[in-house]
Amino acid sequence: MKIQTINCKGLACPQPVIQTKNALEQGADRLRVIVDNEASRENVSRFARSRQCEVKVESGDDGCFYLTIEAGDTPGDKPFDPNDYACPLPASAGMVYVISSDTMGRGSDELGWALLQTYIQTIEQVEPLPSKIIFYNSGVKLVARQSGALDALAALQKKGVEILACGTCLDFFQLKSEIKIGHISNMYDIMTAMSEAGKLVSPF
Repeated sequence: MKIQTINCKGLACPQPVIQTKNALEQGADRLRVIVDNEASRENVSRFARSRQCEVKVESGDDGCFYLTIEAGDTPGDKPFDPNDYACPLPASAGMVYVISSDTMGRGSDELGWALLQTYIQTIEQVEPLPSKIIFYNSGVKLVARQSGALDALAALQKKGVEILACGTCLDFFQLKSEIKIGHISNMYDIMTAMSEAGKLVSPF
């Protein structure tokens, strides 16, 4: 029995599932599907089994997964919804907020300070929550000065949001001993958090 190979390396979910579905619907009896992440491996396996297929999974030395799928006698009657096979972002790729100033917008610094506090208070009301909030430059004043943002940041921290404040910036503004929320970080941690973020959000 001839085997059809589908190379899904580098494809985002649910594309590996959709390509597998299309091949089966076009009459393929035996497939070899190559994926390069665990989420796609699980999704393709789950889809194939929902269509009464036999699935064998092997791990390659290249870090990929090789799924051998043999079509079943019956196609299965579960309606197909691609949203069922959407891959969640890994934890390291969550949304990160970046606060790099103690004012929001240009014009009045007093108004900008008030706007920024309201902005931070509103973060908790918007889904999804960020995985981290990074404060640097004069933005560190928000975590080392009494403000309307502190209670909101404390509530976010209790929900698992990590609060990072640039240590060099705190030193510059002579605020390191006054930090009230979060923990002191360094440029390596800040750059790592930003490079791994699925999305960066800034009010500036």
